Amino acid sequence: MNFAVIGAGAWGTAVAIHLCRLGHTVTLVPRRFEQALQVASERENRDYLPGVAFPPSLQVGHELAPVLMEADVALLACPAQALRETCGRVAASLAGAWRLRLVVSLAKGLEAGSHLRPSEVIASALPGLAVAALTGPTNAAEVARGLPAAMVLAADRPDAFLAGVQAALSGPTLRVYTSNDLAGVEIGGCLKNVYAIAAGCCDGLSLGDNAKAAMLTRALAEMVRVGTALGAKPETFYGLSGFGDLVATCHGAWSRNRAFGQQLGEGARAADLLAHRKTVVEGYKTTESFHGLCRQRGLDAPILAEVYRILFEGRRPADALAALMSRELKRE
Repeated sequence: MNFAVIGAGAWGTAVAIHLCRLGHTVTLVPRRFEQALQVASERENRDYLPGVAFPPSLQVGHELAPVLMEADVALLACPAQALRETCGRVAASLAGAWRLRLVVSLAKGLEAGSHLRPSEVIASALPGLAVAALTGPTNAAEVARGLPAAMVLAADRPDAFLAGVQAALSGPTLRVYTSNDLAGVEIGGCLKNVYAIAAGCCDGLSLGDNAKAAMLTRALAEMVRVGTALGAKPETFYGLSGFGDLVATCHGAWSRNRAFGQQLGEGARAADLLAHRKTVVEGYKTTESFHGLCRQRGLDAPILAEVYRILFEGRRPADALAALMSRELKRE
């Protein structure tokens, strides 16, 4: 199968390397021409995935049109806030892309302002193309190095071609499941970044294992409550895209969102941390979007609300903890 991976951050690069390892034809398309030249000449993504050499078969391109002419599947590996712009570039390059059957989102965040999920952004920007999402508890460096992992490929109407993509993505080191709950899979992948910031705050405050376990348990309950109110199936959140991704992102030392929260817990300010970052903290904008959705729909999401206050109202993480611990007692 022929794959175009559009976006050459850590995750896009890792997926491209994985697909090459399985014998597929893969072209990695960085957003910037300078980055395309760099990774093509060095055969390594030194900025985002250092120390992992490109397979000889991995192609690097910059012009989308010739790449899409050959592709069966396009994987959009860009941050959620850059997704619409990326879709615009794809739309302008579709002439002659007769083989293209599926566009797959790798993003985990809501679009600011519209609060649309990644698949909804793609569907609105690229009408007529089938859309899916690939998500789960996966660290880019581990996948690129061939360590075992599992993911879920979701579409509203799974078909035989999606099953073929599932088989193409799967191999000795990656097991891919399918789901028809596209909303649930994406909501879980988005919300876990919010709760990873909260988990990082626990680490920064040195609260210990008991507090972090309690927070994650209540975060899962909140994820299910919010997600089902937004149209997802509750059981989806107990799978790879919900519980699985929550555990990995809230405990992994590699997690950008958890590390960001830890720095907040240690006393740093969100604005200062964001001003000096090269990589994206998806949970920041996602917190703002979900907080707006919950307020619009009257949904009870106390952990999310406290993360919002920390990020956007300057609340101290210790005060957020005190507010959560003093809430009215209730049944589990």
